[in-house]
Amino acid sequence: MAGASVKVAVRVRPFNSREIGKESKCIIQMSGNTTTILNPKQPKENKSFNFDYSYWSHTSPEDINYASQVQVYKDIGEEMLLHAFEGYNVCIFAYGQTGAGKSYTMMGKQDVKDQQGIIPLLCEDLFTKINDSNNDNSKSYSVEVSYMEIYCERVRDLLNPKNKGHLRVREHPLMGPYVEDLSKLAVTSYNDIQDLMDSGNKARTVAATNMNETSSRSHAVFNIIFTQKRHDAATDNTSEKVSKISLVDLAGSERADSTGAKGTRLKEGANINKSLTTLGKVISALAEVDSGPNKNKKKKKVESFIPYRDSVLTWLLRENLGGNSRTAMVAALSPADINYDETLSTLRYADRAKQIRCNAVINEDPNNRLVRELKEEVSRLKDLLYAQGLGDIIEMTNAMTGMSPSPSLSALSSRAGSIASLHDRIMFSPGSEEAIERLKETEKIIAELNETWEEKLRRTEAIRMEREALLAEMGVAMREDGGTVGVFSPKKTPHLVNLNEDPLMSECLLYYIKDGMTRVGRVDASSRQDIVLSGHFIKDEHCTFTSSTGPNGEAAVILEPCEDAETYVNGKRVTEPTVLKSGNRIILGKSHVFRFNHPEQARAERERTPCAETPAEPVDWAFAQRELLEKQGIDMKQEMDQRLQELEDQYRKEREEANNLLEQQRLDYESKLEALQKQVDRYYPEAVEEEEEPEEEVQWTEREMELAVWSFRKWRCYQFTSLRDLLWGNAIFLKEANAISVELKKKVQFQFVLLTDTLYSPLPPDLLPPDASKDREKRHFPRTIVAVEVQDQKNGATHYWTLEKLRQRLDLMREMYDRAAEVPNTATEECENVMTGGDPFYDRFPWFRLVGRAFVYLSNLLYPVPLVHRVAIVSEKGEVKGFLRVAVQAISADEEAPDYGSGVRQSGTAKISFEDQQYEKFQSVSYPVGLSRMGVSQEELRIVEGEGQNAEMGPSADEVNNNTCADEPEVPLKASLEGQIDGTLEHLRIGNVFTFRVTVLQASSISAEYADIFCQFNFIHRHDEAFSTEPLKNTGRGPPLGFYHVQNIAVEVTKSFVEYIKTQPIVFEVFGHYQKQPFPPLCKDVISPLRPCRRQFPRVMPLSKPVPATKLTALTRPTAGPCHCKYDLMVFFEICELEANGDYIPAVVDHRGGMPCHGTFLLHQGLQRRVTVTIVHETGGDIEWKEVRELVVGRLRNTPEADETIIDPNILSLNILSAGYVRPMQDDRQFLDSDMPSVSLGVDHRTFYRFEAAWDSSMHNSLLLNRVTPYGEKIYMTLSAYLEMENCTQPTVITKDICMVFYSRDTKLPASRSIRNLFGTGSLRAAEGNRITGVYEVSLCHLADAGSPGMQRRRRRVLDTSVAYVRGEENLAGWRPRSDSLILDHQWELEKLSLLQEVEKTRHYLLLREKLESTLLMGQEALLSCVTEELIESPQPSGVSQDLNPSSDIPTERQRELAAKCVRLLTHSFNREYSHVCVSASESKLSEMSVTVLRDSTSVSALNTIIPSSTCPSLVEGCYVNTELRPPTPRSRAVSPHPDSQQDGEAKTSPNGAPEPKPRVRKFVPDIQEIRVSPIVSKKGYLHFLEPNTNGWVKRYVVVRRPYVYIYNTERDTVERAILNLSSAQVEYSEDQQAMLKTPNTFAVCTEHRGILLQANNDKEMHDWLYAFNPLLAGTIRSKLSRRRAGQMRM
Repeated sequence: MAGASVKVAVRVRPFNSREIGKESKCIIQMSGNTTTILNPKQPKENKSFNFDYSYWSHTSPEDINYASQVQVYKDIGEEMLLHAFEGYNVCIFAYGQTGAGKSYTMMGKQDVKDQQGIIPLLCEDLFTKINDSNNDNSKSYSVEVSYMEIYCERVRDLLNPKNKGHLRVREHPLMGPYVEDLSKLAVTSYNDIQDLMDSGNKARTVAATNMNETSSRSHAVFNIIFTQKRHDAATDNTSEKVSKISLVDLAGSERADSTGAKGTRLKEGANINKSLTTLGKVISALAEVDSGPNKNKKKKKVESFIPYRDSVLTWLLRENLGGNSRTAMVAALSPADINYDETLSTLRYADRAKQIRCNAVINEDPNNRLVRELKEEVSRLKDLLYAQGLGDIIEMTNAMTGMSPSPSLSALSSRAGSIASLHDRIMFSPGSEEAIERLKETEKIIAELNETWEEKLRRTEAIRMEREALLAEMGVAMREDGGTVGVFSPKKTPHLVNLNEDPLMSECLLYYIKDGMTRVGRVDASSRQDIVLSGHFIKDEHCTFTSSTGPNGEAAVILEPCEDAETYVNGKRVTEPTVLKSGNRIILGKSHVFRFNHPEQARAERERTPCAETPAEPVDWAFAQRELLEKQGIDMKQEMDQRLQELEDQYRKEREEANNLLEQQRLDYESKLEALQKQVDRYYPEAVEEEEEPEEEVQWTEREMELAVWSFRKWRCYQFTSLRDLLWGNAIFLKEANAISVELKKKVQFQFVLLTDTLYSPLPPDLLPPDASKDREKRHFPRTIVAVEVQDQKNGATHYWTLEKLRQRLDLMREMYDRAAEVPNTATEECENVMTGGDPFYDRFPWFRLVGRAFVYLSNLLYPVPLVHRVAIVSEKGEVKGFLRVAVQAISADEEAPDYGSGVRQSGTAKISFEDQQYEKFQSVSYPVGLSRMGVSQEELRIVEGEGQNAEMGPSADEVNNNTCADEPEVPLKASLEGQIDGTLEHLRIGNVFTFRVTVLQASSISAEYADIFCQFNFIHRHDEAFSTEPLKNTGRGPPLGFYHVQNIAVEVTKSFVEYIKTQPIVFEVFGHYQKQPFPPLCKDVISPLRPCRRQFPRVMPLSKPVPATKLTALTRPTAGPCHCKYDLMVFFEICELEANGDYIPAVVDHRGGMPCHGTFLLHQGLQRRVTVTIVHETGGDIEWKEVRELVVGRLRNTPEADETIIDPNILSLNILSAGYVRPMQDDRQFLDSDMPSVSLGVDHRTFYRFEAAWDSSMHNSLLLNRVTPYGEKIYMTLSAYLEMENCTQPTVITKDICMVFYSRDTKLPASRSIRNLFGTGSLRAAEGNRITGVYEVSLCHLADAGSPGMQRRRRRVLDTSVAYVRGEENLAGWRPRSDSLILDHQWELEKLSLLQEVEKTRHYLLLREKLESTLLMGQEALLSCVTEELIESPQPSGVSQDLNPSSDIPTERQRELAAKCVRLLTHSFNREYSHVCVSASESKLSEMSVTVLRDSTSVSALNTIIPSSTCPSLVEGCYVNTELRPPTPRSRAVSPHPDSQQDGEAKTSPNGAPEPKPRVRKFVPDIQEIRVSPIVSKKGYLHFLEPNTNGWVKRYVVVRRPYVYIYNTERDTVERAILNLSSAQVEYSEDQQAMLKTPNTFAVCTEHRGILLQANNDKEMHDWLYAFNPLLAGTIRSKLSRRRAGQMRM
């Protein structure tokens, strides 16, 4: 019965008045349980259905086949009522169209007796059965009813008039769906139910429709909750069954056209049909789940979904439809043919509902059900045993368990003798033993289930008492309330508490010593032990504690050990009974330590004197063990020393064995090496003979000797390769030192540092090697050493160690590390100074630290004028730490120092001597022959910006700063200077005593971290003595620190002294007490980023490495030699998309600021694309593109940074469609590009090379490219083009990171120009701005000579120990030793120091010149020119020195220069393209050029072949008179081709016209580097450029981001159209040229390829542009103008 189907019955009613009026025909036929419906339109199409019941109620009651209300109730109602008494849920609902008789079947007519429906008849029969069962006192019944209607999907209570509103339907996890606040009324009789039913029916919603005058407009649900209680007297338990009877009267299904529904009726009908449609869906779904074919299949999720929640009706009837309920359905039918469709639909619903199966269960208490089922099983088992003739066994079993049904014990005793025979019967009865066991088990379960709550509490209390007793035996006590387990010391009872080596485990166990005897032993003893212990030395019966009360009432405890039991009291072993006192230490066996506590005894003894054996220190486990050892006579220290001595002897023996083994292996290897060497000598004897042959001495010319000496000196200066070897080789020691420092928690950090012996950073003696003095005499360049910078964070100090000192200290660190693991931490620090004599991590640090050095030059003493200098205080790292004001003046020997007052500190006159030999030795050590006074060759150390990288390309820094003559030889100049000084400077005669005064005035801008400041000064070659000031307090705020220290110095004038004051400064060293600790926490120091050099600027995003090629084989890059030339490339990148007209149009590019890739491509999803790359560069003979080998794209990501270590699976090689040279577009065509072939070169000035490739982004199989980019996200991709060039050994690669955003295919993207541009100039087409620009530098280097010593040195492998693992390296958190980057940083620091030194020289010269100009008279101008020559002996342009005799008849140098200019201008009229570049920055070079041109080629035809570089002769011609003595310098940028290296297509001709052989093709190693645009803008604005083939000027927008000049068409142009590289160009300015051409405010920029004339708006703008292009040239022009104005004012 549990899985029964839904009972389905159909009932057909008679015709109603509406159907009779329409003369309807009956279309329903019933035969038994089969119902047939006839189609009125096609009578032959009949449909038959089988149901549980088919009721024919169409005719009158007189018909024999008529089914009355009573028959319907007897078939359906009585069966459902019987199920309700059994405890099942019951549901009856009527279904059908409106007016079909649903309400009549369910409710009927209350006033007519025989026409009552199912609901009243069932309620009446329910109370009839209850009244019949009242005779049974063990049963009781209760009935509750509820009545609700569902109207328009809302629930209303029909029994409670107060519930006017709508009730909410909720769902409980156990109860299921229920109606909240629905009233349940208790009833006791049928009359109560009838009254409630009548009042509820009156409140129902009914209305008249065309099909039914009293149509139910709502679903009515009448619920009866029927409860049955039964009391079992045998077990005194009460069981309960609850049945829920749901009687449902559904509203009729209807059609709007049939019912004539309008307005409210139409809305009601829609809701009715919705709930009934949902009911139909639920019935269909349940029928599919329970249908036959699906039973054998696995359940599917889609099929198992039942839409209960789609309607309130189905939600509330969920349990009745396919759930825990016995359900019956009555389908009411209309017999009329006009309702054929509705009737057929009702029959189909009923047929589907017949397939639903409900799983009903009896609603009773699970416990009671279990008891009932167990009783049934007991009775079944007893019947089974009785059937097998074993009933007497059951009676005997009951008698033995106390449940004997026999009234007398005699019968039991009489049956006792037959137990043996019964056992035999059980053995031979099959299944009887198992039945008896099952019977016992079932009766035990019944007894447990019938156990009352009080019995369970009593059993639980008994178990708790047993557990407490067991814990007490184990030494664990509980509180009196039993709540918490723990150790609680009693107040009176003597007890033992445990002591443990772990303090947290001590006093955790407590053992009570009860009155009488307490036994201690093992658990397996013969008698029960009160205290159970375990262990190797615990006897079965170990000892006893006897507690007794003395005559005075004092309790005494006596310990009596058993035989051979180890028992100790206070460290002494006891064998006799011993009286215990409170606080005694008791050790049982070897590991059980206790302390005896007697509370009353302790309380009594506290009143008297304490016990003698009571220790003063805490009594713990260590105390007890130490006491035991002392009492046993064991000396722990002696045993430890003995053990340590044994270990040391063993270690010494093993070390000797290892050393002997190593020595033996060394000897074996040496013998093998000797044997191998003999074999080599035997196989190659001729090599030895060749080495022994004397080499022939080669005779060198003077020129070759000079070149060899120069090359050797230059080669000696390259010391950084060996420094790199030292860095790599010692990195492992540095890592180990840092790792030990971190583990030992030393606040010390070690890092490599490079130190160079310069004026600002002289090397201390302890860092120099032992032979430094001898090596310094041979060395012609400053020494650079690798040292270790030790940052002491604990004391805020910095020390420098040599590598040898690091290794020595590292040995001590290792010893300290090993010692720290053995000695406790507290003792380690105490023993450090005793064992090692000091901490190897720390050095003694001085109280004062060097702030920086400053230099004051003494040239003003030559012409005794006083000068006050303000010099920068520069640290060893090149940082300006402050400024120092110093006054230097010459005084007479007998002049007394004036009284300056109390604020000035005066010192006496110090007499010092200048010995020529000592000074010459210092000169030879510091400044070797042929080098500048900085100690390094000018051309080797630095390049002046804007002057190129060749020494002959323009004036050097000394020439610009000092304006000395360059055309005169150096030796005659020195001789003339010495003669002038000897003749004019009387106060510096040799042998006289010269006195001068040095006054240290103030120090300013020194950081407050230096507290006490003092200064000391001396001569640069005298390190043994110094003059010092008093320390001053420094706060970092307020006025400058006033030293006001006066020092007079008297010197006997010697030749060396005069030389010194002409060239050397006084060194001022400023010291301070450092207070702040500047170092970051240890191990947080990641390698500091490289300082940006001249060519590199702060990166917008990191430069990506090239994407690996897929088609090209991996070629090993040959070693590059000297650089042949360099070119600047400007590369345009475009992504074109296929438009509707079939053309590929460049995609829109967003050029707004802040873009990582200088533009973002806005692309459409799903279009075909092409990538176009255009390379623009200056035309040259060395660079020629051959073909594009491959174009690859990859590294797709959504972040600017790419992880280049991961192998990219999305690399795609694109198909190259076209490649070749093209003409520039209109917007790209500049004044730099010519429209017609050039006269001089036959080619355009700029070359455009373009290639195009097809890009299918779907081939990447990347989600980033296949979807629309989310808002705020950008897609990045790396593109690499592999190009092959002429005369190159291998392809080169151009790499660019591209930023993209993908929109949907139909998105209309905005134009690349903004609204402001739209209303601005409209000349710029948007398509020309839809690209991004990249700036690159291509270098063509010669192939390196593999056999040269330099190349062999570069190729050698050096072991990089920085990657080797050391112990504790993982604690360094990313710290790494510095390597190659340190060398680059140090070179930058050296360059900065040299520049600072040059600045100080120049500042001193300018200050002295200004002082002399203000003090000397007009007649002393000749002396001033002499002064200029005396100061600095480096070359300078001769045009700076003023011509003092302009009116002479003999043509002066100046006049010759002007004449040469005129000649050049006339000759250049034939080639107007270069007429605007006939300018030069120095007039002396123009004179040289004019003389050279007039001497070599005076014909016009010769001048017509001028190449671009010859238009700026100062770039080609050197500034030396004798160019052959000039040392050769490699060309680092592209210079003009030599006359013998023309285009390959042109044949060279000799002077006599014969063709010369074609030169050998040179092979280069190409390299292309991307140059990031600098974010620093020096100047931007409009400039006018002279067009090449016209006389007009072109206006262009220019942005100077050094070292590049970017040229745009307009200010709103987003794409660079041309670039100029200032690092390889020369800026020239000439007032005479402006006057001749009548073009004011112009200046020229000469590159290797052409000259460009630029014009500014006004004079101020021109000087601003000059300063942006070349600050040095701008400063020179301003200085010249100021001197000119000063001369005019004097005249």
